Amino acid sequence: MRFCFLALLARLAWGQYAGSRYAGSEACRDCHEAQFASHAKTGHANALSRSDRKPGEWAFGAGVQAITYVSQAGEDHYLEHGLSYYTATKSMALTPGHRSPEGERYRTFDPNAAIFRCFQCHGTGPLKLEAGSRIEPSELGVQCESCHGPGVEHATTQRPIKNPKRLSASELNDACGACHRKPAAAGGDTDWSNPWNARHQPLYLSQSSCFRNSKGALSCLTCHPAHAELSRDAASYNRRCIGCHAKPKHRTAVAAQSCAGCHMPAVVPLSVEGRPALRFANHWIGIYSGNPLKPAASTSRRP
Repeated sequence: MRFCFLALLARLAWGQYAGSRYAGSEACRDCHEAQFASHAKTGHANALSRSDRKPGEWAFGAGVQAITYVSQAGEDHYLEHGLSYYTATKSMALTPGHRSPEGERYRTFDPNAAIFRCFQCHGTGPLKLEAGSRIEPSELGVQCESCHGPGVEHATTQRPIKNPKRLSASELNDACGACHRKPAAAGGDTDWSNPWNARHQPLYLSQSSCFRNSKGALSCLTCHPAHAELSRDAASYNRRCIGCHAKPKHRTAVAAQSCAGCHMPAVVPLSVEGRPALRFANHWIGIYSGNPLKPAASTSRRP
């Protein structure tokens, strides 16, 4: 445990040194004005903010679906509050994974660095450790350099910067999965019967025949343009499906074509007073029969 603690301190020290390589998203605005303006409206860009109301100092989540609050609880702990705000129901209810409203305490210097990972995925650039063991992100929200890497050299010398569009579909799935979870981060076998796991989109997509047999043609960016707000337009997703499945064969008549609605059914892991509070599209693309958590046996992953 002592080794893990020292490794965490070393990681923080290196992070503060490496911070000089980060330019901040404002440095990108002049040359990439359209992308900057579009990205600023996304859930990614607003994934972390300082809370302007109680109960917490920090608001995790853009509020598209929910906001979870976090506060420092002394030098040695952070508290993830037990009640989160859910936009669909406009109410407070238990935070995902919590069993009571008391919240969950995280040791600031826990060997697993759980609270640091929360800030790292919801912020951009290295984390700083201020007086009183207070965690400070270099930049709030998932901004340009979260995906493109440190940008000082690019901004000052125009040297090429990392472009995720050049990654293979598998590499991109891993890159997005670093925060949207991937098999290695899930800690072993996934419980496919647990509806909470449907929020691990890259993990589920990797199980799909569509992904595995597309020869790299299907990736996260196929359906989700990097600098745009998440689309809720079913027709836009249908058009992408038709690009590969121009004449899909159905065993029964389909009244209206809604590819994602049938082959990526909505999973509701949490309801408040009988109303869906959270909703995730199941990214394990397949043929479903009643159970929205896993495709029928005939479409399960093959070796």
